[in-house]
Amino acid sequence: MSEKRNRFSPFLRQCLVTAAVSSSVIGCGCAFGFPGILLPQLGHPDSTLQVSADQASWLASVSSIPMICGNFMVPALMTRGGRKVALYVVTLTMMLGWCTIILAHGYELLLLGRILQGLSFGMFMPLRSIFIGECTSPRYRGGFLSTSTLAQTFGLLFVHLIGSLISYQMTALCSISFAVISLILAIISPESPSWLATRGQYDRCRKNFIWYRGEEEIPELEKMIQSVKLLKTKQSTEQNKFKEIMAVATKREFYKPIFLMFALYILMTCSGGLIMGAYSVTILQLLLGPSINAHLWMVALDFQRLIFSIIAVYVINKVRRRIMLFSVGVLCASSQLAMGAYVFARTKGYLSFDSLWIPGILINLQMFSVSMGMQPLPFVIAGEVFPLQYRGLGGSIGLIAQCGSVFIVLKAFPSLIALAGLHGTFTAYAGVIVACLAVAWVLLPETSGRTLQQIEEHFRGAPLPDLEADVRESAPLNGVDKRGSKTSQTLMPSCNGTERVNLEETEAIGTVK
Repeated sequence: MSEKRNRFSPFLRQCLVTAAVSSSVIGCGCAFGFPGILLPQLGHPDSTLQVSADQASWLASVSSIPMICGNFMVPALMTRGGRKVALYVVTLTMMLGWCTIILAHGYELLLLGRILQGLSFGMFMPLRSIFIGECTSPRYRGGFLSTSTLAQTFGLLFVHLIGSLISYQMTALCSISFAVISLILAIISPESPSWLATRGQYDRCRKNFIWYRGEEEIPELEKMIQSVKLLKTKQSTEQNKFKEIMAVATKREFYKPIFLMFALYILMTCSGGLIMGAYSVTILQLLLGPSINAHLWMVALDFQRLIFSIIAVYVINKVRRRIMLFSVGVLCASSQLAMGAYVFARTKGYLSFDSLWIPGILINLQMFSVSMGMQPLPFVIAGEVFPLQYRGLGGSIGLIAQCGSVFIVLKAFPSLIALAGLHGTFTAYAGVIVACLAVAWVLLPETSGRTLQQIEEHFRGAPLPDLEADVRESAPLNGVDKRGSKTSQTLMPSCNGTERVNLEETEAIGTVK
């Protein structure tokens, strides 16, 4: 029995649940990039299904509306049915969306398929981080969580590459395979130990925890169970929920991070990665000229995004958050302004030459900034700035800005191109980026190397400690203390003095709540 149990290491078992989640993320990436190959095929003169410009913009943007609904539907589903049941619902909804698109013979069914895809991704946004975070060890957790960005970028590349070679129906049929793989892996994977603990199923919780994490981390398991029991006791004594919600909404450590994340999510949406995924052929032809091979450029840029997304996983862990954000933010805004100026000068005849390499370099710089920081950094910061007790609620509210801005940007893009041209559109996006960076300059503290408790106290009004001293104090959080022993605990102040709290499990319990 022991040999059978030790056949696969805890790391490989954690890879299993990460693969289940990441497969769904790849499918979501395919859904995001699908308009990039769908709309050009529908606009072809030989297409059996013709759509107007307004209908095309709805196909590109409508998925962001049900994302909001899905984002608020899944917490109750995760709490009552469990993480696996929620993942089943997500994958089945995505499969239904793809099947609807494959069988569609009219605009209405295509629109319905896109709505189902948006609902699936909206439900998946909170689920993916929670499921992986609750099943993985602290030493691997950061790496496993970062696979979501890579998986989504790979999905974007996959659908653009395949869709450039075959019809959109066959592309949808290929894309549905990722949801099928995710469903199979989810069936094999055990349920989240944290969710089992919240349901009072402590024996199954211990069994699944040991299956995922091994017996070396049993002390962390016992602390998690104790924290859940204390949380249940506290919840049973609470009476007036409305007053509690109002008290939370007026706390500085709650509303200031929400304003910050509103700005960062809008910044991410206007950085260019989103519209390149949906309108890449249109943008490339307007920027580089109608004679270029837009599909080849689209796939090449997707390859570049994938490579730099891999590099960003390492760089973000080494460079401070504010330096990284404002560096890539300035680069992104500058590249968009430069592209706008180039297109304007070319359109007005101010240039005596028509060069391909100038806009080619500028669009590559923009995608570099998107991959290195504009896309991954908002999600990283979102996991750091919200107070642990209200992380689930704060994260859901913050994602409203992302869903709303995604819809507005995708829906308004064709109208902006018609009214202001590509140069005016890029200039408007650059202005929004600068405004969001100004908000981040005021509200965003340096979170790199600081504990979550220190960040939370900063939003309450306390000054941040010296960064170098903080790095030395938080060294045990990186997994090794001065005696070389593994630990995931930190000292946090309490009303009775100083209390030793397991930081990772406090985060998980706060998310469950």
